[in-house]
Parts: sequence; structure tokens; C-alpha cells
Amino acid sequence: MCLITFAYNVHPSYRLILAANRDEFYERPSSSADFWNDHPDVLAGRDLKNGGTWLGITKNGKFSAVTNYRDPSTLKSGAPSRGKLARDYLTGHHNIANYLQKISAKADQYNGFNLLLGDDNDAFVFSSRGEKQKLKPGIYGLSNHLLNSPWPKVVRSRRMLKAALEKKGDDLEGALFDLLAERRVPPDDKLPSTGIGLEWERLLSSIFIESPIYGTRSSTVVLIGKNRRIRFVEKVFDGQKEPWITSRFSFVLKRK
Repeated sequence: MCLITFAYNVHPSYRLILAANRDEFYERPSSSADFWNDHPDVLAGRDLKNGGTWLGITKNGKFSAVTNYRDPSTLKSGAPSRGKLARDYLTGHHNIANYLQKISAKADQYNGFNLLLGDDNDAFVFSSRGEKQKLKPGIYGLSNHLLNSPWPKVVRSRRMLKAALEKKGDDLEGALFDLLAERRVPPDDKLPSTGIGLEWERLLSSIFIESPIYGTRSSTVVLIGKNRRIRFVEKVFDGQKEPWITSRFSFVLKRK
């Protein structure tokens, strides 16, 4: 993912309200969200190049998402796929504390990343360039820097999410997808400087990204109700202006 904005324990009906865009080169093969044949409790999209995922949830209430930390000066060739960090939490048997301890010990093997992990009780964000944070109730934004870094797309998405929380049901879902479809490009003096050049900073600055070779591949909304009902909706774009695949899932989390 390249943008995740979420409200954690601030809504009367939902423990988590999450809206996320996955940005990637169009040529990279992937499959849209579904339950996995080899791990039937996991609902996620799948990177068909390296087998990882960018966002997923399980029938037991574990959820994870990953973003890249943008710093081209430190890129390592041959580093393991960061999508496997999100995948292995979903498919494994570690609790959050044990999993964070495990990946903290080898975080420097990967290119920079941010990892959102949650379960029935807690949620954490871990950055390979920052620290581990146990999340308190609040509205958060995570792009290709640290949690709540004041990049224009992060600031704007958090503001739009706060407004969307006033809506209910399908209107809430619609407002979240409107947020993810926002294509506004901020002025140059508001852009971050991450070492990729002004042209790419402009391209990557909008919430929804479009270009001939790279852009927003999918938009996902996840709602975890306090009644344990999950709503998971994904729209796949792959370089098209309108989604050509929309997948919807609804289920109730298992009781432990």
C-alpha cells in the first residue's frame, strides 16, 4: 500500500474503519482480494511475483497492511519482499508481540517499510525507520514515511476520513471510496523531498495516482464492527479510470 488512513476505536459502531490505496507498477502481476486456497481463513490480495500481500484480514480478526518507506538512497538489491511481512502475520500463529519481536530482529534485511498489525484486542504500527507504536483511539494516516507524517495526502486523507465518520452504512462506504479517488495535486512548495525528483514527487503526491506505467492499482475499504461483522470491499483499477473488478465480502469473526 502507499496510503492507509484509518480510524481506530473512535466510532460508536466500528472498532476499525480503514481506507487504503495500493500503488504499484501496472506490469507487476497480482490477484484481487479473495480467501486463499492454501490459507482459507485469510482474505487478501496477492502479489503473484513474490507471494506476499499488501493488505488482509483473517476470520479470527487478525489484520495487517504494509507500506514502503521511500528512501531511494538506501535501496538494497535482492532484499526480501516486504509483502511477506504482512502475509506471514496473517498466515502464522504468532501474536502481535511475538511477531514484532521476530521482525524487529531482522528489519534491516528489508528495504524500508511500515507495518500495521492488529487483532481482536490491539493494533500496532512498526516502522523499520522509526519505532513500534501501540495505537490509542484516533484517526491515523500512513503513506511512505512515518505514521501521521504531515505529507499533503496524509493530512488531506485524515481530514476527509474525519468527515466521512459522520455518515452511516452505504453512505460511509461511498465517502471512503470518494476519499480514495481524490486526485488533487498539492502545490510544489508543499511536496515532500524524498530524493526522487520533482516530477515523481508531483506524481506520487495525490491520494489516487495515475500515470502511463504506475498508479493506484486497487482501493480497499475495511470495516470491523463492534458486533464482529466484517465488511471488506476492494476495487481494482490497473491503469483504468473506472474499476474493472469490485469484490465484496461480509462475514462475522470467529469466537476464540
